[in-house]
Amino acid sequence: FNFFVYLLTFLFQVFNDPIHGHIELHPLLVKIIDTPQFQRLRNIKQLGGAYFVYPGASHNRFEHSLGVAYLAGELVEALSRKQPELKIDDRDILCVKIAGLCHDLGHGPFSHLFDGKFIPKARPDIKWKHEEASVKMFDYLMEDDEVEEEMSEYHLTDQDINIEFPQTLSNVTIVFSSPQWPYKGRGQEKSFLYEIVSNSTNGIDVDKFDYFARDSHHLGIQNNFDHRRFLEFARVCKVDGQKHICSRDKEEWNLIDMFNTRTGLHRRAYQHTVTKIIENMINDAFLKADPFIQIEGSGGKMFKLSTAIDDMEAYTKLTDNVFEQILNSSSDGLGPAREILERIISRDLYVFLGECKVKMPSTVHINVLLSMSCCLQYIRVYCKRTTMQKKTDKRKRTDKQKATDKQKRKIAQRQEKKKMYLQFVRWYKNKGFHIVKVIFRIILLNML
Repeated sequence: FNFFVYLLTFLFQVFNDPIHGHIELHPLLVKIIDTPQFQRLRNIKQLGGAYFVYPGASHNRFEHSLGVAYLAGELVEALSRKQPELKIDDRDILCVKIAGLCHDLGHGPFSHLFDGKFIPKARPDIKWKHEEASVKMFDYLMEDDEVEEEMSEYHLTDQDINIEFPQTLSNVTIVFSSPQWPYKGRGQEKSFLYEIVSNSTNGIDVDKFDYFARDSHHLGIQNNFDHRRFLEFARVCKVDGQKHICSRDKEEWNLIDMFNTRTGLHRRAYQHTVTKIIENMINDAFLKADPFIQIEGSGGKMFKLSTAIDDMEAYTKLTDNVFEQILNSSSDGLGPAREILERIISRDLYVFLGECKVKMPSTVHINVLLSMSCCLQYIRVYCKRTTMQKKTDKRKRTDKQKATDKQKRKIAQRQEKKKMYLQFVRWYKNKGFHIVKVIFRIILLNML
């Protein structure tokens, strides 16, 4: 056995990660990484449209998935060492690592933009999440004979694979109150394994640990949360008859830093005004391009952008590259979509008119430290500015004529913005929202 372990160490592949340093991944994980289904993640931006705002945010789902697999292994191995009574075996550890590696297989172009904006508008008749697509993509990946052979070599069965995607349940929290255990992969005695990659109980999981550290690094934003310290002090305890991953009381402020980091990233990057404008523009372009994009799937059948999620062979080919495909196309059908993407490239963006903070009741209780009775949501208003775009005039004009035309454009812009401002005021008053604060920013447009 010791000789086998010694030999296995030479089969581990080392990845030099900018966040976690040199990390070793199991040969089975490497075999999964080398499949087309996983390699497509190299071409899916982690932060979607944020790359057009933060030049450093060029990282992809590929490296994030490697990082989550590594951290999942670090946490489950630490629990195994410090609490041998949990009886965590090698198969448990390997399954958790695979879960971390494959948890984002189902993301579409520009990550959450695709499943959060595009699919709900393109196909409002279905409820679809990238977690469900991850399961389908993983099943498709498992059809690879080499991967299946590698799985059997490490004695993994179909029952083991069931441990990987508990988040696909419509309401995962029911497992902690239901008398019937819904998972087939592991019994209730190992319920804590389902909290490592995606923790629906309190939101503290290695998926967040990696993207907090990775996103902060690439965005140039300070991350005050130390995930290594959490891994050191994490223990499994019995709470209300159920085993959960817990932390010591002295870790309170470290965990508060984690949630503060999340808030800061949302405020400064994920929900950044220009980020959301660009994502809305990309979404509009995708909706206009949807009928004209053709992707070949299984059996030679052709799929649109919005229907590719129904066929994993077609979905494997769908990445951020569709942006360039539309942008560089000469098709007349893709003309309207191409115009929107050209506006992004030339920074002729939709105009942010204003936002209001709306107080909404919250049903989310992060944990006993940070339970909230309400939360703030933003309603933002943008103008696509179709009637206010710059008009090119090739006539020769004197300096006086140019100044006059410039003054006329400014007056027209002010009138247009005032009109939109008043429309927004009437709209939110008619909706009857309880407004905490309304912020309006009248933006001077550079139309020259």
